[in-house]
Amino acid sequence: MQGILYVSHGSRVMEATAEASAFIQSVKNQVNVAHQEICFLELSEPTVAQGIDLLIEQGASRISIVPVLLLGAGHYFKDIPAEVNKIRRKYPRVQFTYGEPLGIQERITDVLAARINETDVPIEPDAKVLLVGRGSRNPQTKRDIEQVTADLQQKMNIPVDACYLAACEPSFETEFQTSLRESHAQLFIVPYLWFTGVLMQFLETRVAESQGENKSIILCRQLGNHSSMKKALQERVHEACSSVKTI
Repeated sequence: MQGILYVSHGSRVMEATAEASAFIQSVKNQVNVAHQEICFLELSEPTVAQGIDLLIEQGASRISIVPVLLLGAGHYFKDIPAEVNKIRRKYPRVQFTYGEPLGIQERITDVLAARINETDVPIEPDAKVLLVGRGSRNPQTKRDIEQVTADLQQKMNIPVDACYLAACEPSFETEFQTSLRESHAQLFIVPYLWFTGVLMQFLETRVAESQGENKSIILCRQLGNHSSMKKALQERVHEACSSVKTI
Protein backbone atom coordinates (compact mmCIF):
# COMPACT_ATOMS: atom_id res chain seq x y z
CA MET A 1 0.00 0.00 0.00
CA GLN A 2 1.34 3.40 -1.02
CA GLY A 3 2.25 6.02 1.57
CA ILE A 4 3.69 9.51 1.08
CA LEU A 5 5.92 11.32 3.55
CA TYR A 6 6.44 15.05 2.98
CA VAL A 7 9.67 16.23 4.62
CA SER A 8 9.82 19.97 5.27
CA HIS A 9 12.75 21.81 6.81
CA GLY A 10 11.22 22.79 10.14
CA SER A 11 11.62 26.03 12.10
CA ARG A 12 11.61 27.34 15.63
CA VAL A 13 9.16 29.99 14.38
CA MET A 14 5.62 28.68 14.85
CA GLU A 15 4.31 30.77 11.96
CA ALA A 16 6.77 29.06 9.61
CA THR A 17 5.74 25.57 10.69
CA ALA A 18 2.08 26.50 10.32
CA GLU A 19 2.66 27.99 6.85
CA ALA A 20 4.52 24.89 5.65
CA SER A 21 1.89 22.55 7.10
CA ALA A 22 -1.00 24.46 5.51
CA PHE A 23 0.78 24.52 2.16
CA ILE A 24 1.49 20.79 2.19
CA GLN A 25 -2.05 20.02 3.36
CA SER A 26 -3.42 21.86 0.34
CA VAL A 27 -1.23 19.68 -1.90
CA LYS A 28 -2.25 16.52 -0.05
CA ASN A 29 -5.86 17.32 -0.83
CA GLN A 30 -5.05 17.15 -4.55
CA VAL A 31 -3.22 13.80 -4.37
CA ASN A 32 -5.31 10.64 -4.61
CA VAL A 33 -3.38 8.59 -2.05
CA ALA A 34 -5.02 7.54 1.19
CA HIS A 35 -1.97 7.59 3.46
CA GLN A 36 -0.02 10.86 3.54
CA GLU A 37 1.89 12.42 6.43
CA ILE A 38 3.84 15.62 7.01
CA CYS A 39 7.07 15.68 9.01
CA PHE A 40 10.01 18.00 9.64
CA LEU A 41 13.74 17.48 9.35
CA GLU A 42 14.56 19.53 12.44
CA LEU A 43 13.21 21.91 15.07
CA SER A 44 9.57 20.80 14.68
CA GLU A 45 7.47 17.67 15.04
CA PRO A 46 6.53 15.14 13.88
CA THR A 47 10.05 14.02 13.02
CA VAL A 48 10.98 11.91 10.00
CA ALA A 49 10.98 8.78 12.18
CA GLN A 50 7.58 9.63 13.64
CA GLY A 51 6.16 10.25 10.17
CA ILE A 52 7.38 6.88 8.92
CA ASP A 53 5.95 5.15 11.99
CA LEU A 54 2.57 6.77 11.37
CA LEU A 55 2.45 5.61 7.76
CA ILE A 56 3.41 2.05 8.62
CA GLU A 57 0.80 1.95 11.39
CA GLN A 58 -1.73 2.81 8.66
CA GLY A 59 -0.55 -0.16 6.57
CA ALA A 60 1.88 1.48 4.13
CA SER A 61 4.24 -1.03 2.53
CA ARG A 62 5.79 1.45 0.08
CA ILE A 63 6.71 4.95 1.24
CA SER A 64 7.64 7.74 -1.14
CA ILE A 65 9.75 10.40 0.57
CA VAL A 66 8.93 13.83 -0.89
CA PRO A 67 11.44 16.56 0.03
CA VAL A 68 9.74 19.94 0.38
CA LEU A 69 12.90 21.71 -0.76
CA LEU A 70 13.70 24.20 -3.50
CA LEU A 71 17.12 22.87 -4.49
CA GLY A 72 19.25 19.79 -3.99
CA ALA A 73 21.88 20.50 -1.31
CA GLY A 74 22.99 19.06 2.02
CA HIS A 75 19.48 18.45 3.35
CA TYR A 76 18.56 16.55 0.22
CA PHE A 77 21.74 14.55 -0.32
CA LYS A 78 22.73 13.86 3.30
CA ASP A 79 20.32 14.84 6.06
CA ILE A 80 17.03 13.38 4.84
CA PRO A 81 18.61 10.04 3.75
CA ALA A 82 20.41 9.85 7.10
CA GLU A 83 17.15 10.26 9.04
CA VAL A 84 15.30 7.73 6.89
CA ASN A 85 18.12 5.20 7.15
CA LYS A 86 18.07 5.41 10.95
CA ILE A 87 14.55 3.99 11.08
CA ARG A 88 14.22 1.90 7.92
CA ARG A 89 16.15 -0.92 9.59
CA LYS A 90 13.06 -1.45 11.73
CA TYR A 91 11.03 -2.09 8.60
CA PRO A 92 13.06 -4.30 6.23
CA ARG A 93 9.99 -5.23 4.17
CA VAL A 94 8.96 -1.65 3.47
CA GLN A 95 10.13 -0.12 0.19
CA PHE A 96 11.31 3.49 0.32
CA THR A 97 11.55 5.69 -2.78
CA TYR A 98 12.94 9.19 -2.94
CA GLY A 99 11.57 12.17 -4.84
CA GLU A 100 13.35 15.25 -6.16
CA PRO A 101 13.43 18.83 -4.90
CA LEU A 102 11.69 21.37 -7.11
CA GLY A 103 14.90 22.47 -8.82
CA ILE A 104 15.14 25.27 -11.35
CA GLN A 105 11.83 25.85 -13.10
CA GLU A 106 10.63 28.77 -15.19
CA ARG A 107 7.36 28.90 -13.29
CA ILE A 108 9.26 29.46 -10.02
CA THR A 109 11.11 32.35 -11.62
CA ASP A 110 7.66 33.61 -12.63
CA VAL A 111 6.65 33.51 -8.96
CA LEU A 112 9.69 35.60 -8.03
CA ALA A 113 8.67 38.15 -10.66
CA ALA A 114 5.10 38.07 -9.34
CA ARG A 115 6.34 38.79 -5.82
CA ILE A 116 8.07 41.91 -7.15
CA ASN A 117 5.04 43.06 -9.13
CA GLU A 118 2.56 42.44 -6.33
CA THR A 119 4.29 45.05 -4.14
CA ASP A 120 2.42 47.60 -6.32
CA VAL A 121 5.55 49.76 -6.26
CA PRO A 122 6.17 51.19 -9.74
CA ILE A 123 9.55 49.94 -10.92
CA GLU A 124 11.90 52.84 -11.68
CA PRO A 125 14.30 52.72 -14.66
CA ASP A 126 17.31 52.46 -12.32
CA ALA A 127 15.87 49.81 -10.00
CA LYS A 128 17.93 46.85 -8.83
CA VAL A 129 16.96 43.42 -7.47
CA LEU A 130 18.89 41.54 -4.81
CA LEU A 131 18.00 37.84 -4.95
CA VAL A 132 18.66 36.29 -1.54
CA GLY A 133 19.30 32.56 -1.29
CA ARG A 134 19.67 30.45 1.82
CA GLY A 135 23.12 29.20 0.79
CA SER A 136 24.82 25.82 1.05
CA ARG A 137 28.29 24.28 1.06
CA ASN A 138 27.21 22.21 -1.93
CA PRO A 139 28.64 24.04 -4.99
CA GLN A 140 25.58 23.14 -7.07
CA THR A 141 23.48 25.48 -4.93
CA LYS A 142 25.46 28.52 -6.01
CA ARG A 143 25.32 27.46 -9.66
CA ASP A 144 21.55 27.03 -9.39
CA ILE A 145 21.02 30.42 -7.75
CA GLU A 146 23.18 32.08 -10.39
CA GLN A 147 21.00 30.50 -13.07
CA VAL A 148 17.84 31.74 -11.34
CA THR A 149 19.42 35.19 -11.08
CA ALA A 150 20.11 35.28 -14.83
CA ASP A 151 16.60 34.04 -15.62
CA LEU A 152 14.97 36.65 -13.37
CA GLN A 153 17.08 39.45 -14.83
CA GLN A 154 16.05 38.46 -18.34
CA LYS A 155 12.39 38.26 -17.31
CA MET A 156 12.31 41.59 -15.43
CA ASN A 157 14.81 43.45 -17.63
CA ILE A 158 16.46 45.08 -14.61
CA PRO A 159 19.79 44.28 -12.90
CA VAL A 160 19.65 41.30 -10.51
CA ASP A 161 22.48 40.31 -8.18
CA ALA A 162 22.58 37.16 -6.04
CA CYS A 163 23.69 36.84 -2.42
CA TYR A 164 23.40 34.29 0.36
CA LEU A 165 22.39 34.15 4.00
CA ALA A 166 24.91 31.43 4.87
CA ALA A 167 27.73 29.23 3.55
CA CYS A 168 28.20 31.02 0.18
CA GLU A 169 29.67 34.27 -1.05
CA PRO A 170 28.81 37.02 -1.53
CA SER A 171 26.99 37.26 1.76
CA PHE A 172 23.72 39.12 2.05
CA GLU A 173 25.26 41.74 4.31
CA THR A 174 28.15 42.46 1.92
CA GLU A 175 25.91 42.73 -1.12
CA PHE A 176 23.25 44.69 0.77
CA GLN A 177 25.77 47.31 1.89
CA THR A 178 27.19 47.52 -1.63
CA SER A 179 23.70 48.04 -3.04
CA LEU A 180 22.96 50.79 -0.52
CA ARG A 181 26.03 52.69 -1.73
CA GLU A 182 25.10 52.36 -5.38
CA SER A 183 23.12 54.96 -7.30
CA HIS A 184 19.97 52.85 -7.77
CA ALA A 185 16.95 54.70 -6.41
CA GLN A 186 15.11 51.43 -5.71
CA LEU A 187 16.29 48.16 -4.25
CA PHE A 188 13.96 45.16 -4.31
CA ILE A 189 14.97 42.41 -1.88
CA VAL A 190 13.62 39.12 -3.28
CA PRO A 191 13.94 36.10 -0.95
CA TYR A 192 14.51 32.78 -2.67
CA LEU A 193 12.89 31.14 0.34
CA TRP A 194 9.79 28.96 0.32
CA PHE A 195 8.31 29.80 3.71
CA THR A 196 8.74 32.40 6.42
CA GLY A 197 10.96 31.77 9.45
CA VAL A 198 14.12 33.04 11.11
CA LEU A 199 15.71 34.08 7.81
CA MET A 200 12.69 36.08 6.68
CA GLN A 201 12.56 37.75 10.08
CA PHE A 202 16.22 38.67 9.71
CA LEU A 203 15.58 40.23 6.30
CA GLU A 204 12.60 42.16 7.66
CA THR A 205 14.76 43.55 10.48
CA ARG A 206 17.65 44.56 8.22
CA VAL A 207 15.35 46.29 5.73
CA ALA A 208 13.54 48.17 8.52
CA GLU A 209 16.89 49.29 10.00
CA SER A 210 18.09 50.60 6.64
CA GLN A 211 15.11 52.64 5.54
CA GLY A 212 15.86 56.33 5.06
CA GLU A 213 19.12 55.75 3.17
CA ASN A 214 17.98 58.01 0.30
CA LYS A 215 16.83 54.85 -1.40
CA SER A 216 13.54 52.98 -1.58
CA ILE A 217 14.08 49.46 -0.19
CA ILE A 218 11.26 47.01 -0.85
CA LEU A 219 11.23 43.56 0.72
CA CYS A 220 9.14 41.11 -1.29
CA ARG A 221 7.26 38.12 0.08
CA GLN A 222 8.73 34.63 0.18
CA LEU A 223 7.64 32.20 -2.54
CA GLY A 224 4.99 30.91 -0.16
CA ASN A 225 1.65 29.45 -1.16
CA HIS A 226 1.54 30.61 -4.77
CA SER A 227 -0.51 28.24 -6.94
CA SER A 228 2.52 27.52 -9.14
CA MET A 229 4.46 26.32 -6.10
CA LYS A 230 1.61 23.97 -5.20
CA LYS A 231 1.45 22.62 -8.72
CA ALA A 232 5.21 22.08 -8.79
CA LEU A 233 5.16 20.09 -5.54
CA GLN A 234 2.15 18.09 -6.65
CA GLU A 235 4.05 17.00 -9.74
CA ARG A 236 7.03 15.96 -7.63
CA VAL A 237 4.68 13.83 -5.50
CA HIS A 238 3.39 11.96 -8.53
CA GLU A 239 6.94 11.47 -9.79
CA ALA A 240 8.05 10.12 -6.40
CA CYS A 241 5.19 7.63 -6.31
CA SER A 242 6.16 6.23 -9.70
CA SER A 243 9.90 6.41 -9.07
CA VAL A 244 12.25 3.48 -8.60
CA LYS A 245 14.91 5.72 -7.04
CA THR A 246 15.64 4.36 -3.57
CA ILE A 247 16.95 6.33 -0.63
